[in-house]
Parts: sequence; C-alpha cells; structure tokens
Amino acid sequence: MVKGFSENEGKNEDQIKDSKKEKKGLASFLKGKKFTYTLPGKKQINIFGSIVLGLNMILLLLIILYLNNQKFHDFIFNVGR
Repeated sequence: MVKGFSENEGKNEDQIKDSKKEKKGLASFLKGKKFTYTLPGKKQINIFGSIVLGLNMILLLLIILYLNNQKFHDFIFNVGR
C-alpha cells in the first residue's frame, strides 16, 4: 500500500464542487458591483483634522479643570456614580 494518496480521490472532487455553490444574501447582491475608493480631498482632510484637533483641545481643557477645580471634580465624580 502506497502512503500519502487514497484511491478515493473522486469523492474529494465532488465535495469541492459542492462547496463552490452560488453565493446567497449580501454576497450575491455585491457580486456584480464594483466599488472604488477615492482619496479624500484637501477640504475634507482639513475638516476632519479641525474636528480632531478641536476635540483634543476640549479634552485637555476638561482634564485641567478636573485636576485644578474642586467643584468640577466633585461634579464629575457625582455624575459618574
């Protein structure tokens, strides 16, 4: 008996063909569609950058208030309960 190969190779081919059935659901809907990705423009980059920087500045301001102002610290502590 030769090692490594079985005599029933035909059965494996049938299993492979069964696994390549038609796709269903979202995959079949997207099968014919072509999606393209375009890089964001300069205006869009500036808008998102401004939003990120603005939110970071607000976060830093709140951290400074939390550490230096006892009333704000108590307010945040009580709201978090």
